[in-house]
Amino acid sequence: MKGLLKKIGSVMIVGSLLIGGISMSGIFQGPAKAYADEVQKNVVSVVGKGELSLKPDIVYLTIGVDTTATTAQEAQKTNAAKIQKIMALLKNTWKIADKDIQSTQFYVQPNYSYSEKEGQQVKGYNANHTLLVSYRDLTKVGELLDAASAAGANNIGNARFSVEDTSAFEAQVIEKAMANADVKAGAIAKAAKRSLGQVITVSQNDGDITPVYFEQNLKMNMAAADAGASTSVQPGVVKVTTQLSVMYELK
Repeated sequence: MKGLLKKIGSVMIVGSLLIGGISMSGIFQGPAKAYADEVQKNVVSVVGKGELSLKPDIVYLTIGVDTTATTAQEAQKTNAAKIQKIMALLKNTWKIADKDIQSTQFYVQPNYSYSEKEGQQVKGYNANHTLLVSYRDLTKVGELLDAASAAGANNIGNARFSVEDTSAFEAQVIEKAMANADVKAGAIAKAAKRSLGQVITVSQNDGDITPVYFEQNLKMNMAAADAGASTSVQPGVVKVTTQLSVMYELK
């Protein structure tokens, strides 16, 4: 009986400690929650935006050849001869390195026609080979497109102007974004009749490069070439942007 009382007594003691622990944790949670709430009342979060307008130093050109023939082999053979001529022009005349010429598309596919009498039938084959060309002398882009067209290119896409290496401008665009965040947070603090304290946290969102596109119309280009005029291409400016999420202390 005494042994049983001892066990019961020990259980009662442990139970008291557990209950005491629960009540004590509740006591400590109160001040912590109050502190967290107070911190939230004394901060302001904004998104700062930075932007730089840069002069492009590279253009990416899509230059391709489309050919049609009665057989797939003939279409592919004719296409290969024309694309080889264009590649030789780019490398030998325009001094464009191999690394700056990349095949982005190649296919040979049937050309179908349909009539109620004959149904669907193959009426020849189309072959396409498209190159992506990186070129850095932006004063001669129009001349290059004219030369490619004269060499047999009949599928010229957009010219995309960009900045090849933006790492040199990263610090500048970040500084602009931070300055923008300071202005925004300062305006909010002033409106709330508070003063701005130190920066608590900063995180950078993904930056972005907005290229400039020139839509090359082949028919207009060929007409201009026939008239003795060359294609005029204006590079414009490239925009580099970034965003910073910044949290400030409010005093």
